[in-house]
Amino acid sequence: MTGTFRLFTAAVAVMSLTTAAPAKAEALRDVVIIGNSAGGTASFLDGRTFTNLGSVNLIPDLKERLDAMNPIERAIYEIVKQQAGGDKFVDDAHLSPDGRTLYASRGNLGDVIAYDLAGRRIAWRVKLDGHKADHATLSRDGSRFVVSAITAQKSQVIDTATGTVVNSFPTGTYPHENIYSANGERVYNASIGTTSFPKALNGLKGLKQLTVADARTWQVLRTYQFEYGIRPAVITPDERTMYAQLSYLNGFVEYDLVEGRITRTVEMPFSTGGQALNPDQYPQNSAHHGMAMSGDGSKLCMAGTIDDYTAIVSRPGLTTDAFQHYAPKSLPYWATTSIDGNHCFVTLSNTDEVSVVDYRTAREVARVPVGDYPQRERLGRLAEGVIGGLSRAVG
Repeated sequence: MTGTFRLFTAAVAVMSLTTAAPAKAEALRDVVIIGNSAGGTASFLDGRTFTNLGSVNLIPDLKERLDAMNPIERAIYEIVKQQAGGDKFVDDAHLSPDGRTLYASRGNLGDVIAYDLAGRRIAWRVKLDGHKADHATLSRDGSRFVVSAITAQKSQVIDTATGTVVNSFPTGTYPHENIYSANGERVYNASIGTTSFPKALNGLKGLKQLTVADARTWQVLRTYQFEYGIRPAVITPDERTMYAQLSYLNGFVEYDLVEGRITRTVEMPFSTGGQALNPDQYPQNSAHHGMAMSGDGSKLCMAGTIDDYTAIVSRPGLTTDAFQHYAPKSLPYWATTSIDGNHCFVTLSNTDEVSVVDYRTAREVARVPVGDYPQRERLGRLAEGVIGGLSRAVG
């Protein structure tokens, strides 16, 4: 074989490699991620059939974490645990865009982890400031995970590639929910005030505040003050209106984000059980805790926490269509809209289930067992290749 021919065949080989069809992207499955707070696991429901696909353990290092605490840290951990009503490990969880990594804020452990679903291991862990990690949100490109550091009164911004805190912004007292705007340019943080104080000392609970931060510079753009803590909320895509549940309110408010004022307050009916409670018996000050909006924006889904129902409310009139009632003390505690926009997923924390409610009929179409004390739910896309590695045990 001549040297020229060798060069020619080598060139052809290189051309074949460079012109070969790119590797096919891994298939992704629409899922709903359920954070099972007390159990320390995350369950994955098929986003369209509602089948429980399996779960992962997000506290495989629990003994290591507890053993590493010094006496003061352990004492604070026990105080936080008592105030939270017991072990609350998984507060929030979001999937990376490639569906292979789960980012989770671990409430009472006060940290955030990236869990490699294929390797079944913690890829990185970062401790937040303060002593409790709360609600989180993930940027559309998956590069930034924004988490409330409750006792530090700030939201911290984590680079998901490196697992490091790269920025933060100040919030009100006890920052709670973080929400990206529809266009991804801003993050809204809602604070709830010190929940351990009784309602009679509401004025001492601190700043109950909606904070708006630039999602590029993380500078605070605007704040809104509220009399009571801001619980779950939805913000319209044009960022002109927010619907929010407030501490102690058995209902919700409509809030004008341009004028900075409540335009309507909607009071929902009490159940017999809810009526019998005094406000200081509400779970973490919440009468109602869980809100979502249908895909077409015409309906709101409300979790009636102390009243054991889900209410479907029509916009713009804010009239109640109907209720889906549950057994007493089921504790509906979060709401998320399905990928097709037609169903509302509601966690029933005390029964370890998720109720799937049809927006059009307000009727439950499925009830799915999950893990211990489900709370936050998030939509995501799970890599098909990792489904086989999920635990098939409920949880």
